[in-house]
Amino acid sequence: MRAVVQRVSSASVSIDGVVVSRIGAGLVVLAAVGRDDADADADYIVEKTVHLRVFPDTEGRFDRSVLDVGGSLLVVSQFTLYGDMRRGRRPSFTEAAPPDEAKGRFAALVERFRAAGVPIETGQFQAMMDVALVNDGPVTLILDSSDRYRPRR
Repeated sequence: MRAVVQRVSSASVSIDGVVVSRIGAGLVVLAAVGRDDADADADYIVEKTVHLRVFPDTEGRFDRSVLDVGGSLLVVSQFTLYGDMRRGRRPSFTEAAPPDEAKGRFAALVERFRAAGVPIETGQFQAMMDVALVNDGPVTLILDSSDRYRPRR
């Protein structure tokens, strides 16, 4: 599972010009489900995201999580995070989970975020969405559940 996590002062999702979800300060999570992902991958993404210390303390250092600051999450499905661009000019998405499987795994991911105690909003799976956000900092991080197996340097 892959996620791009952005600290925001506000964000929203619109479909056909209608705002369907909106948050204030918090994190936008663009999440993609991989072909071989399991429950442990979702657990990893949720645990890392809700405990990421990317909000400033009183001295301006990254020391507080979205839980600590009472922020919200806007979680949006984005299979294109599995785009493989090593060959040719058009990305291949063979590593992304098929839509039927991804839909269920994405829904389970959202439920895990809800269970973590963070207010959450979402987009609509497989819809063409306009995601608007004000990236605060800017702070943007990439999470990949397969990284948990890689040794640190």
